[in-house]
Amino acid sequence: MAVTKIWPVKDSLARVVDYAQNPDKTIYSDLQNVLHYAANEEKTVEGEERAMFVTGVNCNRDTAFQEMQAVKERFGKTGGNVAYHAYQSFKPGEVTPELCHRLGVELAKRMWGDEYQVLVATHFNTGTYHNHFVVNSVGLWDGRKFNCGKRAYYQFRQLSDDLCREYQLSTIKNPKGKTPRSIYFAEKRGEPTKYNLMREALDAALKVSVDGNDLRKALRERGYELDANPAHKYATLRRIGSKKAVRLYRLGEEYDLPALRKRIGENRQRYAHDFSYQRYKPMPIQQTRPKRLRLNGAFSAVKKIGGFRGLYLHYCYCLGILPKESKHRPLSPELREECRHLDAISQQAQLICREKLDTVEAVADFIGGKRAEIKELGVARQKCYNRLRRCDDGAEIAQIKAQRDRLTAAMAVCRKDIKTAESVLSQSDRLKENLKLEQEMQAQRMGRASHRKRERSVAR
Repeated sequence: MAVTKIWPVKDSLARVVDYAQNPDKTIYSDLQNVLHYAANEEKTVEGEERAMFVTGVNCNRDTAFQEMQAVKERFGKTGGNVAYHAYQSFKPGEVTPELCHRLGVELAKRMWGDEYQVLVATHFNTGTYHNHFVVNSVGLWDGRKFNCGKRAYYQFRQLSDDLCREYQLSTIKNPKGKTPRSIYFAEKRGEPTKYNLMREALDAALKVSVDGNDLRKALRERGYELDANPAHKYATLRRIGSKKAVRLYRLGEEYDLPALRKRIGENRQRYAHDFSYQRYKPMPIQQTRPKRLRLNGAFSAVKKIGGFRGLYLHYCYCLGILPKESKHRPLSPELREECRHLDAISQQAQLICREKLDTVEAVADFIGGKRAEIKELGVARQKCYNRLRRCDDGAEIAQIKAQRDRLTAAMAVCRKDIKTAESVLSQSDRLKENLKLEQEMQAQRMGRASHRKRERSVAR
């Protein structure tokens, strides 16, 4: 199994400025850096034995940078993307270092032929054998620039898969695509994401399911709808109330449809031989004894909290934040996923309650006032900078710098409040939609409970 990727190498604005200021620095420094990284011997250490695998395709491995630079200058194409960097990574234990490098060189020849200069280097530093490709962006014979679009990316991946099949290596049947950066790092931290919550719901449902109907009912109890229609190309799972579904194979190989059928089959065998095995049963509703409270006055005279304050207080209650030490847990996947944004929601709720921001107009006025305050603080801080340029007394300089730092800190607080207030305006509709989905799940669960209660009373 080989994973591939390709991306352009270009100079940053800072590097171009440095080049303009210092003629000794070359604009090809990014290309030189990536070539140095690819040919770095420290990346090719396996245990205590040093093994070097670097090959130049249409160029010499030791003078690859100079040869690529000469081609660029010959055709007058020294701007834009200076090179392309790609990699091919194999599954641990599937290839040897020699085979990995041989596949990399063959892939470079099939992909770029004799038209482009390529440096192929095999690394072992990450615990997996992988190849790096540094490709000159300018053609060797005609000066035509390499077009690295979607077509080139898929061609690179297809050629790599073809090589893996020729050498009897595994390939990825359903490429997952790119996971959003925020979700990727949230999953690494163990925070609840939509993918993690789906995996948890599937695991819990599979423990008590012996057929497809059991699985669908158990998932529906947890707020998900399973679509395993054989007429559809992919089996999907979506949150109830959401229009966007997730293909099961994106959750991992152990959650694809064949894997689910296998686990259900194991449950069926266990149920047939173990009479103590508990198959699917509807989730029981915890019956709590209501508290008896005495109210002085009348409910009609109580002032209700509305606007943004009421919305956020209700939202915090449904999340289980309020009241303190609450045992309430949300039912809908939308609110369970929101638990990883508790800090931001708490900051928004605190700002709304502290400043009594109940309407959109109040929030807009608050943002305008903070921006005016930042402007005043900026004028005062500029005066501190002006005084510092004219001052020679050490003690007075220290006082001015302290005043400048206080103004800077105050500006930072204002900017943070503005950002929090803007998030209230942008996310209030999403909060209302999540509350609606939570209330629908609560109503459905209570309706199913009352229906089962009536069935039991009729049976008696």
